[in-house]
Amino acid sequence: MRAVDYRGDRYLLLKQSDESSLVRDPETGDERYLPNDELTATGDSPLTVAARTVPDPQRRLLGAVHSEQILGLLVELSDRGPLSVRELLGRYDLCESDLHGRVGELRAAGLVREADVAGERGYGTTELAEEALSALR
Repeated sequence: MRAVDYRGDRYLLLKQSDESSLVRDPETGDERYLPNDELTATGDSPLTVAARTVPDPQRRLLGAVHSEQILGLLVELSDRGPLSVRELLGRYDLCESDLHGRVGELRAAGLVREADVAGERGYGTTELAEEALSALR
């Protein structure tokens, strides 16, 4: 299977004949035949194209959260945050390097932001994280 473009839309190529190809729209699941001469290979993985049917906030959350502990950290920041680094270290069973590693992953995904909490460095969630968590709850 490959990903193809047809007039700006991405499809998954299911089978190809001399003049046309059977393609599936990854968002709707609809299948149809399209002319081969109007299809261009995108170079994208078909699995990546399929993954893009999941809304961006949820896709980012799923990509960044590798354990229940990271998910729990994000949930706590959403429900109680923003929280200072001192409070996070005192409240949860994390050493400083583990906390910063997990927060770093969440920041890279755009789910957590730095925040000033009573004059101390801390972290809070982004709108993207709130939207993703809202869809999951």
